[in-house]
Amino acid sequence: MKNASIIGLQETDCKNISEKLNVLLANYSVFYQNTRGSHWNIKGDQFFTLHPKFEELYNSLVLKIDEIAERILTLGATPAHNYSDYLKVSTIKESKEVSDGTKSVENILNSFKVVLDLQRELLDITDAAGDEGTNSQMSDYITEQEKEVWMYNSYLGK
Repeated sequence: MKNASIIGLQETDCKNISEKLNVLLANYSVFYQNTRGSHWNIKGDQFFTLHPKFEELYNSLVLKIDEIAERILTLGATPAHNYSDYLKVSTIKESKEVSDGTKSVENILNSFKVVLDLQRELLDITDAAGDEGTNSQMSDYITEQEKEVWMYNSYLGK
């Protein structure tokens, strides 16, 4: 945690935040792969609507995966990178439902719920630690994703 003192944070806070960020990273990685699977395998009359929407989403997720990993590095820790490790800590599970549009959208909404909850937990932790960098990052993600939730729910007629 050699960066902690330079960026004005406590080493123990950096360690705790990094651990929580690695859990978030794992969830994002499984979320990404599930969305990619839906993009590849979507079938039926919803194909032309959902295929590009899923691509838009997985492109956004892969950017966040990179940003989270870089934040972990900034805090002086090491980001996890193995799917075997991700699957051990991820609340989001691998999806087998990737060709049915409605089930894929429901899976996406459930995944958003998981990452939003984790990001809100990180807001509390980072606020207490004075970690504005991570706090701002999580806040930006939440703002963007709440709108995505509204759009996917609207697609489902909810």
